[in-house]
Amino acid sequence: MDKKALFQKFVAFTAAMHDITSNMTRDAKSEDITPLQYKMLEYITINQPVTLSEISECMHISMPNTSRELRKLSEKQLCDRVTDEADRRKQYIRLSPQGEKMMTEAFRHVESRFAERIAHISEEELQEIERALDLLHRKVFY
Repeated sequence: MDKKALFQKFVAFTAAMHDITSNMTRDAKSEDITPLQYKMLEYITINQPVTLSEISECMHISMPNTSRELRKLSEKQLCDRVTDEADRRKQYIRLSPQGEKMMTEAFRHVESRFAERIAHISEEELQEIERALDLLHRKVFY
């Protein structure tokens, strides 16, 4: 196995993944939030509850910038901070009911675009894609 060639395929795959993600989420977000805020809400949706540092690390932005963007999302009533009962110094971020509604609508839009992309793929190929995604998730994206 040529691991350098495998790495090059991986780089091409991740670049294509970013491109398709951008295309599929275009017009999915509310005009009231920035693309960064949408990405933060997307991360919170999938991983909630999350900490400020987890968001900062995943988004590759500083803690002060993360905090500022979360404050803006809280002011828009899209997320809430919840204090950990066991460690009162620790806070978790969750979507608010309004944030849940916004992200449900956004994901519905993305799912519709995804359905269009896979509409002409055979059942056998869909199962193969599912197995590949499961394998990538277990072995590479864990």
